[in-house]
Amino acid sequence: MIEKFKPTWMVNSIYRVSPEQLKAQGIRTVFSDLDNTLIAWNNPNGTQELRDWMMSLKAAGIPLIVISNNSHRRVERAVAPLNLPFVSRALKPMSFGITRARMRLGLEKDEVVMVGDQLLTDVAAANTAGVRSILVRPLVASDQWNTKFNRIMEKQVKRALRNNYPALTWQEELND
Repeated sequence: MIEKFKPTWMVNSIYRVSPEQLKAQGIRTVFSDLDNTLIAWNNPNGTQELRDWMMSLKAAGIPLIVISNNSHRRVERAVAPLNLPFVSRALKPMSFGITRARMRLGLEKDEVVMVGDQLLTDVAAANTAGVRSILVRPLVASDQWNTKFNRIMEKQVKRALRNNYPALTWQEELND
């Protein structure tokens, strides 16, 4: 049961994952959660570091697509300054949003990675969809009200993961 929440990689920040590292893993497209993964939930404009990372992906021909549980209106408004395609109401931890995006793009499961800051939604959805995942540390310590319960439950899941997978540790990049 705990393997449902096991990420493929745990990276401190997605901005440290280069297009070369992704390509070396056969990844052609990055799916990403929105809040506290790409942008701080309370800062919809993102950072220069995010924009630089997005530009490096674009230059390498690796699309970045937001997969979010938020409403269409909320995600559309949040990604407008970033000019990113998205899937809203993804229903994570179920695989619907990931599978829909992957099928629409004609990609195989091993050609995408799902990036997120939550084990109970992002990583669980990736594992259910059969795609690899990158767990990142949340960009800010605070969360929206609807995420706080998940964070409490996540502490217990992280403890179980550490006990069952002691080699699973935080890395600076995919190849650490």
